[in-house]
Amino acid sequence: MLFEVTKYHQDLLNDFERLSTFFEAINEVHKNNNSKFNITYDLGCGSGILSYFASKVSKKVIAVDKDLNMIKKAECNLREYENVEIINKDILTCEFKDKADLIICETLDTALIDEEQALIINHILKYLNPNCTIIPNSIINLAEPISTNKPLNHIYYDDEINLNQENKLQYITLGKFINYNEINFHEKIDLNFKTKLNFKIDVDGILNCIKLSTYTKLAENIICGSTSMLNPPILIPIKKHRVKKGDEIVICLEYELGGGIESINVY
Repeated sequence: MLFEVTKYHQDLLNDFERLSTFFEAINEVHKNNNSKFNITYDLGCGSGILSYFASKVSKKVIAVDKDLNMIKKAECNLREYENVEIINKDILTCEFKDKADLIICETLDTALIDEEQALIINHILKYLNPNCTIIPNSIINLAEPISTNKPLNHIYYDDEINLNQENKLQYITLGKFINYNEINFHEKIDLNFKTKLNFKIDVDGILNCIKLSTYTKLAENIICGSTSMLNPPILIPIKKHRVKKGDEIVICLEYELGGGIESINVY
């Protein structure tokens, strides 16, 4: 099936790892459900590709997006599917009359800092049937101590750095990653996050950065790491420290989920 999309959404479709894991997750939860879902919500539906997948395993799909341009694309792409209803509205202002058996919400970003996933999940929880499935169902956030070959002057996404081939920034990991946070999408999410990162240093060097990475658990047996269009790691500059193997370093990290990378603070 050919989809009418914007350039950005074409890049999303071309990210086959991301797309295939969502496809597999939708089919896995359908298999476990043993029958079609009565009501499915695709929240932030974009061009409608995930609604298309869901239409095969649902009696009715309600696809919502606030971007009118994308809604027009979705209407074109899904016009043959009578069980898909498309709504042009901000999800955070929607009042749904039916409770859902399946939620698909892919407004993801690393640690949920720069997208509305956490806000949407908190809004949608009151519209779930008791055994409702959410795809993805959770995320796992990791942090690593990093040394870069030159100082960073602001927060970078890892894919942004890799685009600069002429003067490429390089970095090494000074210690093992730590699992600093897990978020379950079936529970209300605290939008104000704060923690202490306790790093054990394995390599002598200059610690001047921390790296945040996110793994997405889409279904019970399906976990996706960073892909070209899903959760690129974030590099956050910190005050420079000369460290030695065996050192233990504590760094405070705080940010607002959905608040953008400008809400990140480290000290």
